[in-house]
Amino acid sequence: MVRPHGLATRPATTPPTLHRDEVTLTTTTPTGALGSTDTPKLNKRVLLGSLSGSVIEWFDFLVYGTVAALVFNKMYFPNDNEFVSTILAYASFSLTFFFRPLGGVIFAHIGDRIGRKKTLFITLMLMGGGTVAIGLLPDYNAIGIWAPILLMFLRILQGIGIGGEWGGALLLAYEYAPKKQRGLYGAVPQMGISLGMLLAAGAISALTLMPEEDFLTWGWRIPFIGSIVLVFIGLAIRNGLDETPEFKRIRESGNQVKLPIKEVVTKYWPAVLVSIGAKAAETGPFYIFGTYVVAYATNFLGIRSNLVLLAVACAALVATIWMPLFGAFSDRVNRAALYRASAIATIICIVPYYLILNTGHVWALFLTTVVGFGILWGSVNAILGTVIAENFAPEVRYTGASLGYQLGAAIFGGTAPIIAAWMFEASGGQWWPIALYVTGCCLISVIASFFIKRVAHQEN
Repeated sequence: MVRPHGLATRPATTPPTLHRDEVTLTTTTPTGALGSTDTPKLNKRVLLGSLSGSVIEWFDFLVYGTVAALVFNKMYFPNDNEFVSTILAYASFSLTFFFRPLGGVIFAHIGDRIGRKKTLFITLMLMGGGTVAIGLLPDYNAIGIWAPILLMFLRILQGIGIGGEWGGALLLAYEYAPKKQRGLYGAVPQMGISLGMLLAAGAISALTLMPEEDFLTWGWRIPFIGSIVLVFIGLAIRNGLDETPEFKRIRESGNQVKLPIKEVVTKYWPAVLVSIGAKAAETGPFYIFGTYVVAYATNFLGIRSNLVLLAVACAALVATIWMPLFGAFSDRVNRAALYRASAIATIICIVPYYLILNTGHVWALFLTTVVGFGILWGSVNAILGTVIAENFAPEVRYTGASLGYQLGAAIFGGTAPIIAAWMFEASGGQWWPIALYVTGCCLISVIASFFIKRVAHQEN
């Protein structure tokens, strides 16, 4: 990692030294990198650029997840059986996850070979363009079977876009971070998830105050079409950013890997498996605490949807504030051990979560959602990106981190809403199978945390 202050004392061509159990990277600041007087301003822009894209991507993505439970089961997947309609709507939501690894590989190759910055423009356009198109898409009553077909196609485009976005946003922050602040910097793009959810939940919550007929007919389309404003803002912010110092060093030294995916699969596959396992404790609980709770509390507990969305928005706000604090704390302790403790805390709290939530009181909904999503999930998510990034050398970091993260998202996140709905239906309305699922996801991450090998950096 480069120093944010001062000039390099060795040539930029100094090659990295690789060891069996630990990768020690001797890095320097490339010619033309930051001067000490420019560091604060540039760091703020870097963090804003990283965060803005993540917010936009997840706003687009989570608006769909929320509307799927309220609108798409009626407008795009009509069926006499409400359960079947809900499953089909969630299936279209989950479809995105299975294309995220593909997007991660495609854009990670571009990121490791050509540059982090270029990928962030393309991914933002894919995700944002897909969202606007969904807002303009006619429903089943207008164009019949083409409505769900086109909807799924647009979801695939979104999946490819977000698959490449996460790695670029994370590395933009991580590879500019001072040595002792990587946890804090790595938490900033992760905040985009909760901020995106905050915007999405707030927008949908406000729209649900409309008459139901107007909301189902045209009101739900407003945040989809309106997201084009956020896309233009994100592009404007990123336009002024430069490549990360680490990528510049790799490019100038000629150490770029011709086929990063081959290097990752042949030499870094244990780190990919660990990343997949680490992702479980974040992704599975996320869709239980933050997405499936909308359908669960609305349909089973009978709480008004606008109150449920307001609870999710409050929890997202808490998570947004909590994550940088927790990320900074991870810079002072063993990050793998802290990650393990966070996953174990989720296991301990999952049964009390449902016992309190099932009382059906509004205060219980807010309490459990804030604790479950805001604190428990927020803790895991805050340090996940840094934990994954530290397992890979910079030459293949975009590819390795994206592959592990997106495969984990496809395995654990893409199936979570469907599994939760199926378990609830198959058990006759029992909550314990869902709690068991969350526990299983967290146990996988607990095991994976014992095999995390941090990449050490020696700065000169």
